[in-house]
Amino acid sequence: MFIPIQVEYHNMLKLNSLQYSKSNDLEISNKYSVSALKSNKSFDDLCLQYYSKFHYKCLKTFSFSKEGFLGLLLELKGKIAVSVGETQFLIDGAKMYESLGFEIQWVRLNKDGTINLYDLKNQDIDFLFLSSYVMDTFLQIDLERIQKFTKAKIISNGTAHRSDQSNSVYFDNYKLNGFNVSGVLLFNDDMFDLLPIGQIDTIALKMCFLGLEKQQVNCQVKNILIEELCKLFSEDIHLFVDKQKTLPNSLHFGLKGIKARELIRTMALSKIYISNGEGCSLGLSKPSRIIQEMGYAEEMSRTAISLSFIDDITKEDIINFTKVLYLKYQQIKMLS
Repeated sequence: MFIPIQVEYHNMLKLNSLQYSKSNDLEISNKYSVSALKSNKSFDDLCLQYYSKFHYKCLKTFSFSKEGFLGLLLELKGKIAVSVGETQFLIDGAKMYESLGFEIQWVRLNKDGTINLYDLKNQDIDFLFLSSYVMDTFLQIDLERIQKFTKAKIISNGTAHRSDQSNSVYFDNYKLNGFNVSGVLLFNDDMFDLLPIGQIDTIALKMCFLGLEKQQVNCQVKNILIEELCKLFSEDIHLFVDKQKTLPNSLHFGLKGIKARELIRTMALSKIYISNGEGCSLGLSKPSRIIQEMGYAEEMSRTAISLSFIDDITKEDIINFTKVLYLKYQQIKMLS
């Protein structure tokens, strides 16, 4: 049933902050230029800030790309498992690792988006790439429960959420700052090789810490949004994952009968920014890989939408957003 709605929205509304943080002006200071032959106090102080905030003893930077992740995989000494719910660059790097003749134990996703624990039971795994949330859907994963099924050291993407159960975490600067610079890896002991000081991307290190410091969340509007969406869309909404088990500042769903990229583009014309997943799929013809890994057909995966909320989003913003979303949705369906 079409419900006629007249609404105008003039403010910019960013509902994809977990995938694409708003870029700040970049200021580069030479105090983060490091040398083996001089004091590097600013760099040393920055490292201490990382160690104090996240409680890891070592850090390094690496190329946040499939080649960068391949390098990390080659550094590990032991059997490696990778969840298919991780970032695309890691998945691509793991496939390159396999092409070199090495073995990867893949951990699948269930239909409801959760981790398939049978892929971990009775497996002799030394290192497990598994985050406390799944990419695209932001479905939460209880790493403490996972540790009951494996003794592997857990390496996690900590960009959107971090768990104390991770033995190592890495951060995606693009999602934190909007700049495609090196990723930052924190770890203990000798899990990974340390870099000579001159090979550390100190600008990326500084940008990452600032991005994490300014990272905002809004957990207050999620239930309001769910209520408004259900009121307007009714049977046209499909929930791929439990709406209450995603990160509290996120929501994931599908709108039946249209492709998400069409909605993303037309909403952007109204200065409302939403997402269908990672950077490789935003507004493009490429559907959500994660939804397909859960067992859905490609056509269904193209309907998936991810939303995330920051502090400056109000209840009024959410109500206006749902009205605009519904209007655009009905327009696209009629044109189709």
